[in-house]
Amino acid sequence: MTTVKKYLSLVKFSHTIFAMPFAFIGFFLAIPVANISGNGEAGTMQGILNPILLQKGLLVLVCMVTARNAAMAFNRYLDRHFDALNPRTAIREIPAGILSAESALRFVIGNSIVFVLATWFINPLCFYLSFVALFVVLFYSFTKRFTALCHLVLGVGLSLAPIGAYLAVTGSFALLPLLFSFAVIFWVSGFDIIYALQDVEFDQSHQLNSIPAALGKERALWVARLLHVCSAACVTIAGVYGGFHWLYFIGYGVFVGMLINQHRLVKPHDLSKVNLAFMTSNGIASVVFAIFVIAALFLQYGW
Repeated sequence: MTTVKKYLSLVKFSHTIFAMPFAFIGFFLAIPVANISGNGEAGTMQGILNPILLQKGLLVLVCMVTARNAAMAFNRYLDRHFDALNPRTAIREIPAGILSAESALRFVIGNSIVFVLATWFINPLCFYLSFVALFVVLFYSFTKRFTALCHLVLGVGLSLAPIGAYLAVTGSFALLPLLFSFAVIFWVSGFDIIYALQDVEFDQSHQLNSIPAALGKERALWVARLLHVCSAACVTIAGVYGGFHWLYFIGYGVFVGMLINQHRLVKPHDLSKVNLAFMTSNGIASVVFAIFVIAALFLQYGW
């Protein structure tokens, strides 16, 4: 295995598919607002291809990748001793000896530095908030040690994607991208609870906190369902408030359908399809939804 592949495996790079599409939603939501703010032709196709906007898009991509790399690698670094004891996670890179703990920590520091530097080139607000964002995504790794609400902290970390991309273009906050951020909080928290069902016994025996460990599998699934209902509600409100083209609601249907599918696949007494629910359902939900939202924006604004 090459060094690059080792680090990509360490941070589960394929899981970038969860939050990245929402970052693109936030980015494209900001384009017509940037035009209103006097940034030339930002709301036209010529504006979309404007070098300055393309540069910001690239910087947003760099921020997304490096912040997530730092968060995941730090999680693996901090949890390495627990991972070594858990049969499900003992094959991960650090406990398996594929990468050293020191290498992982250097990877965290390097990605954190690149993340902050990238925000410096976006705008002052993003730079100042980069330290807050970095704190949130790194702090998540500690939360399982003292609160069952760790899933919500993870949700907050990933929810920075749409509002962060929006801020990169406009330099200001707005309700619509915040609605998408809240949708991400509830969506991610819900599917992280489902994923944590696999480690209930291990977490309980090692004094690690999670909603499944605290409430049991059946009640934890009901909490996940409630969170996913809240996520669907946020996406509904965003669609109505944003006055989106009807294409938006096709994507909405797929997103909600994939939320329902997760709960159809996973039962308290049968966790054999957790990974299918976690990766496939959520990957389809985010990518397809983003495609339809962005397509709706293109038609809505005549790009």
